Amino acid sequence: MTLARPMRIVVAGTGTEVGKTWTAVKSIERARAQGMRVAARKPAQSYSSEDRVTDADLLAAATGETAHEVCPAHRWYPVPMAPPMAADALGRARIELSELLEETRWCEAADVTLIETAGGLCSPIAHDGDNLKLIERIAPTKVVLVADAGLGTLNAVRLCLRALGAMPTVVFLNRYDEQSELHRRNRAWLASEGVTTCVDIESVVEAL
Repeated sequence: MTLARPMRIVVAGTGTEVGKTWTAVKSIERARAQGMRVAARKPAQSYSSEDRVTDADLLAAATGETAHEVCPAHRWYPVPMAPPMAADALGRARIELSELLEETRWCEAADVTLIETAGGLCSPIAHDGDNLKLIERIAPTKVVLVADAGLGTLNAVRLCLRALGAMPTVVFLNRYDEQSELHRRNRAWLASEGVTTCVDIESVVEAL
């Protein structure tokens, strides 16, 4: 891979529960194994109050940072809703996109800073903006779009790619099974449209 320093990578998803955090953690581990210095950021996170480990905890464990370096303490919302909805439910202040951008600082000491969004691409991450708007303002080196490999992924991926426009994007088909005809055909269809797809973490890191 060609390494630009520092690289700014956004991990986004076609929806919830597609494996963004797993993908981010495994990519971090792979990149660090190759000798790269990696930092992680999550502008805001919402979660169940019963969760013992949050996304920020997992990302911090992968990079060696603290969880509050990954996600500021006041951006932890212990309600399983989109962050601005969780803030409302908790009676906390509005989340402004400009504030998230100001707080989400790239680590200049790292070769790669990876930022994970919350929810799907068009899920609201602030009261005045969604993940797509956040990504547009960040202008990352590349977007890793995590998608499920199965039924419905063509629609989800193609809609997200249209929204992302000209932003450099690689699609990671998570939970890909080479033995599944549907998975193989989904990948082939996207490839026929010129979409860069990966089905393993090694390929994701190489595509950066």
